[in-house]
This record gives sequence, structure tokens and C-alpha cells, in this order.
Amino acid sequence: MNAQTQAPAARGAIDRYFEITARGSSVGGEIRGGVVTFVTMAYIVILNPIILSGTPDIEGTELSFGAVGAATALAAGVMTILFGLVSRLPFAFATGLGINAFVAFSVVGEVTWAEAMALVVINGLVIVLLAATGLRKLIFDAVPVQLKLAITVAIGLFIAFIGFVNSGLVTATGAASPPVGLGQGGSIATVPTVMFVITLLLTGVLVARRVKGGMLIGLVAGTVLSVVAEAIWHLGSAVDSPGGWGLTIPALSGSPVSVPDLSLIGAVDFGFDLGRVSVVTLVMLVFTLVFSNFFDAMGTMTGLAKEAGLADEKGDFPRIRSALVVEGVGAVVGGATSSSSSTVFIESGSGIGEGARTGLANLVTGVLFLLAMFFTPLTSIVPTEVAAAALVIVGAMMLAQISHIDLTDFRVLLPVFLTATVMPMTYSIANGIGAGFISWVVVHALSGRVRAISPLLWIVAAGFVVYFARGPIEALLGA
Repeated sequence: MNAQTQAPAARGAIDRYFEITARGSSVGGEIRGGVVTFVTMAYIVILNPIILSGTPDIEGTELSFGAVGAATALAAGVMTILFGLVSRLPFAFATGLGINAFVAFSVVGEVTWAEAMALVVINGLVIVLLAATGLRKLIFDAVPVQLKLAITVAIGLFIAFIGFVNSGLVTATGAASPPVGLGQGGSIATVPTVMFVITLLLTGVLVARRVKGGMLIGLVAGTVLSVVAEAIWHLGSAVDSPGGWGLTIPALSGSPVSVPDLSLIGAVDFGFDLGRVSVVTLVMLVFTLVFSNFFDAMGTMTGLAKEAGLADEKGDFPRIRSALVVEGVGAVVGGATSSSSSTVFIESGSGIGEGARTGLANLVTGVLFLLAMFFTPLTSIVPTEVAAAALVIVGAMMLAQISHIDLTDFRVLLPVFLTATVMPMTYSIANGIGAGFISWVVVHALSGRVRAISPLLWIVAAGFVVYFARGPIEALLGA
């Protein structure tokens, strides 16, 4: 190798450790990339509390909005820094939207919040074990890419549907047909829903124009407009007056800075009440958590590594095993802080686009998340209707993955269709995944493609058959 093709010499210990110069980056580029990544994904500190704190568990207990916000920022900061130091890759962490929706809208219908977070911790431990033994990558490679993409698309539709419902754009009619309708009486009739529409369109324009931090700017702008609207019309809560705000009223009060409420740290309960929830149900809930966490993170990291120019033709990237292990630790930390599973965020691509190539960018992003803990009072003024716009935008982004699925083969089309429709229509991520896997196995097996089905898919499909029939099975077993 001559002087012209040799990699530039590293400059100092930090450069050598993170391989900054070797990857064609610079300290300045890493700092800029880290800041951009934080700005792009900072909305999760607002969005996660709205998803988690607005849903009562089986005992009617709800999580504190401020405490979830602080825990979300803490988990994101700790895991982003840890991943940067261990894996030395520019992939930032925060609460996974698909998983937190499953926890909020499915898991806590069966158990308490403390028990739900214990399940998230168990999910993380399983993922760490699978990653450390190398099984995680083997399993990921065995599942058809069409099903992986279909799950992403389905979760996107599910998240968007939740946004439409939370915004008041889609409401229950109270009739057998149609069961849902537009707004009130078939029209958009409330100021909060108008704020949703304005925020959605504004954020959509910003994202379309590739404005850095477009999601966050849209949320802030929508919140400011909502604060002004509330100051003018004094709408109050929808509980007290028709046409009012949903979960939170956008009104300024007190200081925007406070000591973070960390009361949810360690609020987990592994003593599951088996008189209320069966072992079969607990196993299937953990299975669904592992499956969602498992494939979402693997796909995201592979895509980001390719975007950063760090992946080979097989999609492998530097320190892949340590990256997968740490990602599993993120689920453990997320459960232990009651912020739901913390995982790698696709928004890290914005920082990569700004020049981030190493874990140094993660240190910058992580520190900014830790500082954000002290500003969680600001998140309490964001109305549900405004946050719902971000859900719809994220859902649209996830839907884009459908362009990578070949739908000309009906063996593929039917499982993809069932996954994408059953999930939002039944308000359950588990149901959508199960419908997709079972239909994939049945259609392929009975149409002459039985040899194309891996043993893993048979096992997973059989597990979902048990999951769907758990009611009769529990009754048969007297559980």
C-alpha cells in the first residue's frame, strides 16, 4: 500500500478509540451530527409520556406524565452514551414507538404497569442472551424479508390510527355500522382537532423539505398555537366541556425547569398475579415483545450502517455482536426506568447525513438527552392532539417500507395484507404479527412452497396459534 492509499493517521487517543479519522470524519463533524440527531429525535421526550401516561392499566393506575418524560430522557441518554462507547457507532437510542404502543395498548390490558415493565426487562434479558450466543443474527437471517418489512408497515399504520383517534379526527359512532366516523357528526368541529390538522400539515411540509428537526419544530409550533388558542377560547378539558382538549390542556404555568421526577426508576414487579393472568398469556406477551424488539432493531441498525458506509455487502458492520448485546441492554434499562424498551432510532440517520460516523456523536446526543431531563415540565403543555400529528407522520414514514415488498406474488401479498390490516383494526401489534406468520406458513405450505418455510417459521406460527386460542386453552386447562 503506497502513501496515497494509506488511511490518514489518527490524531490523539479519542481519534484512535472512535476511529474518527479512519472513517473519514472529524471531531467537528461528529459534534454536529450528534446535535442534529438529538434535535431530530427529541420529540420522543414529549411523545412517549403521552402514549404511556394516558393509558390506565388493569387496576386503573396511570403513570405520571412528568415522571415518564424524565425517565425517557434518562434512559435515552444513558443508552446512547453506552452504545457509543461500546460499539463506537453513531446510532442513538430512545424508547421504541412500536414497542411502547404495544405496552400501552395491549400489555397493560392484562397486567399492571409495574408488571408490564417487568415483562419488558425479561424481554431485554432474552435478547441479550440471544445476541451474546449469536442466535439473534441467525434467527434474523432466517425470517423472510417480506415479513420483516410487513411488520414495520403494519406498526406504522397502527401508530397512525392511534394518532387519528387521539386527535379526534376519527371517533366512535356508537353504531354497529359504521363503527367509526370523521370527527363529530361527520365533520371537524373542534379547535383541538383543527390544531392536529395544522400541526400535521406543517410538520409534513417541514419533513418533505428535509428541514433538520422538522418533527420537533412542528410539535413546538403546534403547541404554541394551541397555547394561544386556549388563552383565547378557554376550552378546558374535554371531560368538563364538549370540544375541549384531550389528555392535557396547553397552558403555561410554573417554571419550565425543575428537578427531574425519577420516581418510576425501579418500579417493576416480577410477582405476577397468576390468578389474574395466565402463564400462557405472559409467555406470549414476552414473545411478542422480543419479536418486535428483535427485528425492528436489527433492521434499523443494518439500514443505518449502510447509510454511514460502514456495512459490507451482507449488511454486517463493525462490532455487530456487541451492538446487538447493548441493544438488548436497552430493553432492560427501558423496563427498569418504566419508559418502555429503549432501542436504536432510525432518526440517527439525520446525524449520519450531517457527517456522524462514530460513537463520539452518540456522546454528544446522550449528554443532550440527560440535560433534557431538567426541562420535562415543558412537555406537560403539549396537547394530545398536537402529539397525535407526530404519530401520523411517523406512521407514514414506516409505511414507506412497503415499496421494498414485491406484492405480485399472492403468497406474499396475503400475509402482508393481513399483517398490515389486522394490527390496526384489532388495536394489537401481536394480532397483526400472528396473522402474518400463520398465513405465510399455511399459504406457502399448501401452494407447493413447503420447502421454502424455515423450521423457525413453523415454530413461531404454532406459537401464535396457541396465542390466538389461549382463551379456550386456558379454559380447558382450568387456568
